[in-house]
Amino acid sequence: MARNFRRHRTSHPIADLNVTNLIDLGFMLLIIFMVVATVSKQEQTLPVNLPVESKSVQPKPDPTDRFETVQVKSDGGISLGGRALTPAQFGRELAVFAKLPKPPVFRIRMDAKATLQHLVVVMDELKKAGLSRIQFDTQTSD
Repeated sequence: MARNFRRHRTSHPIADLNVTNLIDLGFMLLIIFMVVATVSKQEQTLPVNLPVESKSVQPKPDPTDRFETVQVKSDGGISLGGRALTPAQFGRELAVFAKLPKPPVFRIRMDAKATLQHLVVVMDELKKAGLSRIQFDTQTSD
């Protein structure tokens, strides 16, 4: 059915209202609110890819990557590259790595008897330095 937009008299207004633009605006606002709601619900987490316990095919590391080993001992001692450090010294060492154009990948080797708090101390220092390329070394079970 075709609409006739001619007015019978020039003094009468057109009584039809075009709501297409209002519908578009409503859908656009709905999409914006949905995106904002999902972004605001996200938790802050450390971006860490945890290794799988069972044996699996691992991708080949990039040959240009440099690795640094962080060892967490059962008594909470931290060593970086074989040198024993306190948490404050460890943080200063990480600040040096953070300034590099391509920071190394940190391999965390943790004693099975170390507590979760010891790991959190190491992860917190890595997070403060802005270093997120982390790998956990584990033993594979046969």
